[in-house]
Amino acid sequence: MSGAASDRPESAPDRHEAGADTPTAASDRREAASDRRGGASDRLGTASDLSGGASKPEAVSDRRRSVPNRPGALPDQSSSARARGWTEPTTQVWSERADMAESAIASRHLRALWACPGTELGVVGWPATKRERGFAHWHYWWQAHLIDCAVDAANRQPTPARRKRLRALTRSHRLRNLTGWTNRYYDDMAWLAIALERAVRTQRITEARGALVALEKPLYEGWAPERGGGLPWRVGSDFFNTPANGPAGIALARLGHHARAQEMADWLDGTLRDPRTGLIFDGIHLPSGEMERAIFSYCQGVVLGLETEVAMHTGEARHLERVHRLLTVVEGQLTTNGVVDGGGGGDGGLFNGILVRNLAQVALMLPGADREQRADRRKAAAIVRASAKAAWANRLQVEGEPLFGHNWQKSATLPGGSAGAGRFTEGGSVSASRVPERDLSVQLSGWLLMESAYLVSAAGL
Repeated sequence: MSGAASDRPESAPDRHEAGADTPTAASDRREAASDRRGGASDRLGTASDLSGGASKPEAVSDRRRSVPNRPGALPDQSSSARARGWTEPTTQVWSERADMAESAIASRHLRALWACPGTELGVVGWPATKRERGFAHWHYWWQAHLIDCAVDAANRQPTPARRKRLRALTRSHRLRNLTGWTNRYYDDMAWLAIALERAVRTQRITEARGALVALEKPLYEGWAPERGGGLPWRVGSDFFNTPANGPAGIALARLGHHARAQEMADWLDGTLRDPRTGLIFDGIHLPSGEMERAIFSYCQGVVLGLETEVAMHTGEARHLERVHRLLTVVEGQLTTNGVVDGGGGGDGGLFNGILVRNLAQVALMLPGADREQRADRRKAAAIVRASAKAAWANRLQVEGEPLFGHNWQKSATLPGGSAGAGRFTEGGSVSASRVPERDLSVQLSGWLLMESAYLVSAAGL
């Protein structure tokens, strides 16, 4: 596998360390931050441009212009606001909310890479430090989720501008990585493979086909049963974890490697499932057998997604049973009133979003006509809907565009500036910014939550 320029410190020990403010979502791997003004100047257009409407005013970080959108607070002027309260939002309302989330990312975070024409990349925080505006820190896997969200928007409402943006994001990822599509981290490469496979399959982004060839090889060949794995977290590591094996299994299943994807699902269930709670541990060091017992929401999400994917391709009952078992404990232990608990910033800003994306996959794709599978699909959809309604109710509205909270059950906080930006940990993760809402990861989770709510609503769930 070719090496790649990475903004992760190569001196980091072979551990996926995470400092979490809750058991379900931790700040866990690289670095975050960015400036809204820089993010607005070089973008290809706002979500309103992409969907054919008038562009929105540029967002500003002025507390006097930030309107909390909760019962009793000043209302926003969007048609989405009319759906708040006792009314269940319609599919159209969720589409409008997803449009606004997309527009907020575009205006605050998207910027041309090094002023190169035809490029666009996500500045990793808002407001930004100088190094962040120049993409000295860029976070490979956050950008993969940005591409994935852009695919969601293009699938929901295809436009030439959205396809143009997808091409620009794809091209910019390759350029910023400097030495190719790959890097030394299997989890990073798996997230990018998932996003680009969708871009190729659903939007015919042909520029990404070569990337899939480059990514597929290390994800498949990194499997190490002779060491007790599993796919390691990164090349040469003794740490075999859920965040690498879950998304890699999903990517490989979609690339046609169904048997390997099933092996990964079986390894995760047999090695990393807590026999007491039924939840999935972070990972294991091999051959020592030392277990990292932290529980993260995204670990549950990727296992739900992988088991659903394998069940679709194999039809084997054990995968349906695992989805049912894990979904039941996720609902019982990681949600309150149906809303996903906790939240973080930095790398952890994406954790709950990843859980929700995979819950939407369960709701839409889990096979089976028995009562249990029908109930599981409804249960997964209900968590998505409840979480999306809570996140929308607790957002801030800044110059007509949403700013989502890092914890969907609590009111969002407006970042006051670039001070307190997240930092790399010794383990290679990115800590949360002092105000986690400034992190691109947190806002991407809000966007993909709105897209996921649209999908389950459009499916009638």
